[in-house]
Amino acid sequence: MGELCVRSVLVTGANRGLGLGLVQHLLGLPKPPQWLFATCRDPKGQRAQELQNLASKHHNLVILPLEVANPTSIKAAAAKVGEHLGGSGLNLLINNAGIVKITLLENETLEDMTEIYTTNTVGPLLMGQAFLPLLKKAAQGSPGSGLSCSKAAIVNMSSYAGSIEDVYVWEFGQVVSYRCSKAALNMLTKCQSLAYREHGILCVTLHPGWVQTEMGGSSESFKPPLTVDASVQGMLKVLSSLSEKETGTFLDWEGKILPW
Repeated sequence: MGELCVRSVLVTGANRGLGLGLVQHLLGLPKPPQWLFATCRDPKGQRAQELQNLASKHHNLVILPLEVANPTSIKAAAAKVGEHLGGSGLNLLINNAGIVKITLLENETLEDMTEIYTTNTVGPLLMGQAFLPLLKKAAQGSPGSGLSCSKAAIVNMSSYAGSIEDVYVWEFGQVVSYRCSKAALNMLTKCQSLAYREHGILCVTLHPGWVQTEMGGSSESFKPPLTVDASVQGMLKVLSSLSEKETGTFLDWEGKILPW
């Protein structure tokens, strides 16, 4: 399996955790993207300091404000990305931004379910719609007839917690709103794969593993099994190998197919 070689990439939720890890590793590839768009809610804020430091050293890294639950913000970001890319399209869209609230089933509320579903499921839907013209342009401008991440792809960051068949780590946290949002995201990816295949766009969901991040948990009493580096290295290796036979599938960071 070769290294991922892709001309342009956009990563949401890129100021910390897996998003920041993806940006760091993409910049460190033997052939880094010509354009790497890193988005987050507040690019100038303290929580984006590491991203700002990277941008000062890498001219191909562009930081953009983006709130994935806000259609106006998404459209503005898509317009900016289009300006930077000129006549070429966007090859790889990684919908990484997501939220979770640790709570039991009996404590779930309309407000929490709505907020989590809007960010984790509706956000990737709106992102796919807004960036579709740029993804289509990238697919049209790429040689060959197959599907790949180098050509045009949407990668939705899901979670094994969204598997209905195998309700992963229930004993560690019920997080019902989060599980529902990721199960719905898996279905969205399947729908995107069917609708966008004719445009030459590959669509997959990825489970990054249970990772030592702010979201995954990283307390001294219990550390998730995977580091950000190990997860990101695995995911980029998987992305480099994807083809049309994987479009519409649910994979983990090692490339294993997961149960719906």
